[in-house]
Amino acid sequence: MSIETQVASPLQLTAATTKTDYWNDSCAQDELAYAIERGAVGATSNPTIVLSVLKKEMATWKVRIREIVADNPTWSEVEVTWRVIEELAVAGARMLQRVFEREHGRKGRLSIQTNPALYRNAAAIVEQAVHFHSLAPNVQVKIPATAAGIAAVEEATYRGININATVSFTVPQAVAVADAVERGLKRRVGEGRSADDIFPVCTIMMGRLDDWLQAVAVRDGIVTNPGYLHWAGIACIKKAYPIFEQRGYRTRLLGAAYRHHMHWSELIGGDVILTIPCEWQKLFNASDVQVKERFENPVAPEIIDELYRKFSDFRRAYDVDGMSVEEFDRYGATVRTLRTFIGSYHDLIAVIRDAMLPNPDLRT
Repeated sequence: MSIETQVASPLQLTAATTKTDYWNDSCAQDELAYAIERGAVGATSNPTIVLSVLKKEMATWKVRIREIVADNPTWSEVEVTWRVIEELAVAGARMLQRVFEREHGRKGRLSIQTNPALYRNAAAIVEQAVHFHSLAPNVQVKIPATAAGIAAVEEATYRGININATVSFTVPQAVAVADAVERGLKRRVGEGRSADDIFPVCTIMMGRLDDWLQAVAVRDGIVTNPGYLHWAGIACIKKAYPIFEQRGYRTRLLGAAYRHHMHWSELIGGDVILTIPCEWQKLFNASDVQVKERFENPVAPEIIDELYRKFSDFRRAYDVDGMSVEEFDRYGATVRTLRTFIGSYHDLIAVIRDAMLPNPDLRT
């Protein structure tokens, strides 16, 4: 029986018949189970994801939160929040353990994000990364591709931590991450320490780059073919991929932030990871989009030309030297995403606060 008849869904075909892997973009257990059954080999979390999980599963988690509070009478809401984040991550890692063992550590990892508010503090990011690394053997630590984050990537890699660079949208960010990983590996191997179980990842948040350029078009009154703006993130990951191959980087690229099916279909065939939210997985699995390798197909030259001419922020994203590391923090997509992640982090703390504190009877 052929693989086509054995495998029912488009994402299963993608995972089974090409080099392209996919992860579940959530640590929610029901969503992760759905993905693993269909070939997913990893998962991810961040404050926005954890907030969403808690809102859906609060009836269950309220009991556990109160247990944590009772067991730790001096803990603040921040400490309780991080315990919940960690427990969600460990539960997801446990679900992926079988994949991790089958793939000898190359796959089957759960990414947990460092505190997004620490994006300017390399030492604090590394300290939290070391702690997360100790939670489970198949944890991967998400570090932002900010100026401080690039330094943290090198140090964390040197310490033997599998990193997943996030808050990353551009070719220069991806290259800076991969270079930092190589520096960390060189230091580590130079001391005679093993790097055999290090499988770093660098995310390119395609949809968030597309979103930013759409906002720029509105802000600056730029008239362009609206369909072209859906290709910006795809263009960047396709530009970065051969650079990674030519330079022999150990880091693997990951495409994230889904807005349409091309963020999956145009990347099929590349030796990359696709982190797909469950709702998009279900849409893709119910679609009639043909599963065939398209990664090597270049983005149409007229699309690249128009984006390049009309958007300086596309040039900054697309050119290898489009930005220096010091400029990463000020890039529009970075600023917007950090605001979102930090906002979700504070919203998450508020949800935990509400679960911790007794609900007063306001009736008079």
